[in-house]
Order: sequence, then structure tokens, then C-alpha cells
Amino acid sequence: MEVAKNYRQTAAHKAGGFTLLELLVVIVIIGLLAAYVGPKYFAQLGKSEVTIAKAQIEAFEKSLDTYRLDVGRYPTTEEGLAALLVAPPTAGAKWNGPYLKKGVPRDPWGHDYVYKAPGAKAEFDITSLGRDGKAGGTGEDADITSQ
Repeated sequence: MEVAKNYRQTAAHKAGGFTLLELLVVIVIIGLLAAYVGPKYFAQLGKSEVTIAKAQIEAFEKSLDTYRLDVGRYPTTEEGLAALLVAPPTAGAKWNGPYLKKGVPRDPWGHDYVYKAPGAKAEFDITSLGRDGKAGGTGEDADITSQ
């Protein structure tokens, strides 16, 4: 009778929770899954930031083309992308902006875009300096330029 009573107590105790070993096994499995999935997820995140920067540069190009249709020229390097929001003194009465709905956004890494007119290959260049914020680089640190 005593053995049956002890068995019932032990069975009730085991049904109530997990052992330390079981918890460690589950934690190790979760860690292995995170180690496998994590790098793939963050690689996709970096690609999406590059895509966002390219889309923002295209939006700038369209706004600059509209500015040029109104004013007759692209903003100078000194006027910069701010000329899309506030009429520069040299634009005169032809300026019909603002040409952007919101302020000039920063690139996905939090850096300002670099605008130069005339550009190296076209009438203007818009450049994001990439994740590192420095000229040059490879991968996510590479510059993203219009044209």
C-alpha cells in the first residue's frame, strides 16, 4: 500500500512540470534555430535598406525634373535638395513648389543624401554614402548613386 501511495505522489509530481534537462534541451534547440535563421533575416534587412535608398533617389529625380520644368534648370549644388521645399532666391517667380510632400528624408542609415550639380555623368548626382556614411565601400557600405 505504501508503494502505491509513493508512486501516485511521484506521478503527480512529474505531471506538474518540466525537468531541468528538458528545459535545457528546448533552449538549445531554440538557440540553434536562431543561429540558423538570424543571419538570413539580417541579410534581407540590409538588402531592403539598399532598395529603399534607390527608391528615395528615384523620387528625388522625379521631383528635380518637375523643378526643372518650372524653373528652367536644376538646383545648384549650393541650393541642394532644400530647393525642392523652399524657393531659392535665384528661382524667381517660376518656382511652383514645394516639390516634396514632406521634408528631405535621410537615407535608411540616417545620413544626408549628397547632391551635386553638375554631376559626374549627368546634370546632377544624388548619392547615399551607404551604411558606413563614407565614400566608397563594398556591400551595404557601397555608395548608391543616381543615374
